[in-house]
Amino acid sequence: MEKVLEMEQLVTNFATKEGLVPAVRGVNLSVERGKTLVILGESGSGKSVTLRSILRLTPPGAVIEGSIKYQGEDLLKKTRKDIQSIRGNRIAMIFQDSLSAFDPLYKVGKQIEETILSHQKIKRSEAKAQVIELFRKVGIPSPEQRVKAYPHEMSGGMRQRAVISMALSCQPEILLADEPTTALDVTIQAQILNLFKQIQAEYGMSIVLVTHDIGVAAEMADDIAVMYAGKIVEYGKAKQVISRPNHPYTKGLIAATPRQGQKGTLTAIHGKPPLITNMPKGCAFADRCPNVMDSCRTLNPNLKKLPNDSEVACLLYENTGLPKEIVHV
Repeated sequence: MEKVLEMEQLVTNFATKEGLVPAVRGVNLSVERGKTLVILGESGSGKSVTLRSILRLTPPGAVIEGSIKYQGEDLLKKTRKDIQSIRGNRIAMIFQDSLSAFDPLYKVGKQIEETILSHQKIKRSEAKAQVIELFRKVGIPSPEQRVKAYPHEMSGGMRQRAVISMALSCQPEILLADEPTTALDVTIQAQILNLFKQIQAEYGMSIVLVTHDIGVAAEMADDIAVMYAGKIVEYGKAKQVISRPNHPYTKGLIAATPRQGQKGTLTAIHGKPPLITNMPKGCAFADRCPNVMDSCRTLNPNLKKLPNDSEVACLLYENTGLPKEIVHV
C-alpha cells in the first residue's frame, strides 16, 4: 500500500524552566492511503502532541526534530507559508474540544466559509453553498438554518458534525482526529464513528485517530500504535493488537476495559505515567509493569519485529544477549 505520511524518529521537545524536555521521543509511524491508524494510550502519553507536531501546531518554544514526510517532502523543512497552504487543505485536523474549535462570536457557517475561501478562489456565495452541502452530508438537519447558528446554539453532537464538515471542506487527503468522540454519549459516538467510515469510503482519505478508548480503536483501526510516555511501545494490525497483545502495557489497557457480560472487578494498571521532566533511565513502564526485570530499569528497548509481524518495545521478547535494538541510556 502507498504510504501518504511517514514519521521517522519524531522528537518534540517542550521549553520549560529546566530546559527542553521530550513530550514525544523518537516516534516512527506511517499511514497508508485510505486506511485508519489509531494511536492508543492514556492521557499524557504524547498522542495529541504527535498529531499537532505533524502540522506544527505545538506551543511557542517547542522544538520538533526528525522527519515528517508527506508526498515525499519533509513538512518540518517547509516554510510557514507552505505549511499554512497544507493545513486544512491537504491535511485537516479535528481538535478534541468541538466547542473551542469555533469562535463563539461568529456564526458557525461563516467560520467554515472562511476556511474554504482561504484555500479556494471562489465567490462567497459559492462557499456558503458548499457549507450547506457539507452540513447536509454530515447529517446536520435543516442545514440552511444551522449555518446561521452560533456555536453555543448547537448541541455537542451537532457541533462535532460541524467540526467534521469544516475539516472536510477542502477534501483533505489526510484527516487527523484528536479524541473526536470525547464527551459524547454512546449513541452520538456511534453515529460519529459511522460518519467517519462513510466519509473515508467516499473520499478515499487516510485517517489518524487519537483515542484512549479501546472500543473506538477496535471499531475504527486498520493499524494500532500503542503509545506510552512519548514512545510507541506496540504497533501492528488492529485485530492482532486487540486480540493478542504483546506489551504488558497493552495487556493492561485491554484488561482494564469492561466487556459485555463480564463479572467481577476490572484489573487496573497501578501507578501513573512518569513526568516528562523526570523520565526514568530504562523502560518508562518499569515501575508499573507486573513483569518487570532488573534490566528494565537500565535498558531502554526500541521496537522489535516479532514473527507475527507486530512490533513491540519490551525486554521480555529479547531471548539472548543484547541485540542492536536495545540501547543503553
